[in-house]
Amino acid sequence: MRGILLDIEGTTTPISFVYEVLFPFARARAREHLRTENLNPLKQEYDEDVRQGQNPPPWSDEPIEYVHWLMDQDRKSTALKALQGKIWLDGYNHGELRGEVFPDVPPALKRWRDEHLDVRIFSSGSELAQRLLFSTTRFGDLTAQLNGFFDTTIGAKTARESYERIASAFQCEAPDIVFISDVTIELDAAEGAGMQTLLCIRPGNRPQPPHHHSVISDFVDLRR
Repeated sequence: MRGILLDIEGTTTPISFVYEVLFPFARARAREHLRTENLNPLKQEYDEDVRQGQNPPPWSDEPIEYVHWLMDQDRKSTALKALQGKIWLDGYNHGELRGEVFPDVPPALKRWRDEHLDVRIFSSGSELAQRLLFSTTRFGDLTAQLNGFFDTTIGAKTARESYERIASAFQCEAPDIVFISDVTIELDAAEGAGMQTLLCIRPGNRPQPPHHHSVISDFVDLRR
């Protein structure tokens, strides 16, 4: 093992923080941010939803209904994630938000760095949102322990090709990288790209279907 790729939600960070803190914060402030946002990326996704027969709400000059529709479906929309990231940036900057990670994460990140492991993040949240979360935890700024951040601009988390692209950014081969996530379909995709995989079991995580992946519940269990 020479590289570690980490999911965030349900892996480094409690699901409750995402769904009970971050998402409601973004939803409550989305309308005011849409007034100054470049809407072209959202409109492109909207047009594709219409083309595919997804029946989104009607488009408007201030498409809050469409944004809420995407949120209600928990869509991994790149345009939505970019909007949420900017909203959260304001929240972090004004002290209304602070990143949350499990207590075992900071010492693990330090240990892995001391062991010269290449540790990076892959999340459906925007790169901005990822950096904000890890830079504002009660344990301090953790971004110095991380060598890279990947979001859905590189591809879907359920697509093998995404992990192939990510592997090429590491300074090692795919079989030397371990991907840790709480979602087996993501692990399947990473495995298809040649990576090792671990299913992360944390409090509040959703049950997963039968699988063959090894399981981890605390990062103290993962050593070189």
